[in-house]
Amino acid sequence: MSKQNTYSPSAEVGSVRTRRTRKQRIWIELKKAPVSAWVGILIITFYAVMAIFAPLIAPYGEAEVFDVPFAQWDDTHWLGTDQIGRDVLSRLIFGARNTIGIALATTFLAFLIGGSLGLIAAINRGWLDQLISRGVDVLMAIPSLIFALMLLSIFGSSAWSLIMIIAVIDSTRVFRLTRAVAVNVAVMDYVEAATVRGEGLGWIMRKEILPNIMPPLVAEFGLRFCFVFLTIASLSFLGVGIQPPTADWGSMVRETAQLIQFAKYDIKAALTPLIPAGAIALITVGVNFLVDWFLQKSSGLRDE
Repeated sequence: MSKQNTYSPSAEVGSVRTRRTRKQRIWIELKKAPVSAWVGILIITFYAVMAIFAPLIAPYGEAEVFDVPFAQWDDTHWLGTDQIGRDVLSRLIFGARNTIGIALATTFLAFLIGGSLGLIAAINRGWLDQLISRGVDVLMAIPSLIFALMLLSIFGSSAWSLIMIIAVIDSTRVFRLTRAVAVNVAVMDYVEAATVRGEGLGWIMRKEILPNIMPPLVAEFGLRFCFVFLTIASLSFLGVGIQPPTADWGSMVRETAQLIQFAKYDIKAALTPLIPAGAIALITVGVNFLVDWFLQKSSGLRDE
């Protein structure tokens, strides 16, 4: 006999009630959030909208060139043009998509590499732990910016090379944190019980250890994103990061930096290179505000 699907109004009402309760809990937590957290949320939301809808928001194309280089601010070009006549405002908007997108992809990859190796090392605690840890120590002993410059000179400055190189370099920091917090969890009774039951390494990592170390990892993700973001901007400023004609805030500072010397003749033009620099600083501050609030919530500490 085939089973008949029965409709249960009480189950549907219970599901809706659960969803509403979850939404209410989130809203209650947001209402209790400090002003700094709300500032961070608003900044991140603004940047996310600008990055996602860049083609709709930007007045001109990302690489569209006009006749007058270094044009003054006017109704046609609100922030003027750069050294070859590209609209600065449009490139600033597209730069949000490129710089933030690459930084996010790099941070995710760094956590995938460093987090996985950190969990394996914390569970193994044998020769594999020593091998991975000593390799990480060697990589961390090399100045990261110099190491990135050297590797980008060898493998080229494509977006994929940039993501892979910075992800590998930053995964060393993620590894150290993940291993440090996972070591204390790996010796708990419930982890030992899962090992005795014959659960695999992957299952123990996903189900037993990872849920118990998420708060510090999430906080580190926000901080690591800021460091990766600043590293990409620094490399672009040095000319080995995101390559033209792709818009990037670091390269925009380098391309318009010579306008600062004309400050006494045209103050608006002198402000042009400071705008992408300010955009970099603003998103860094916003992410840090949100990370500080999350750390406060996850640690249970309260401001007096």
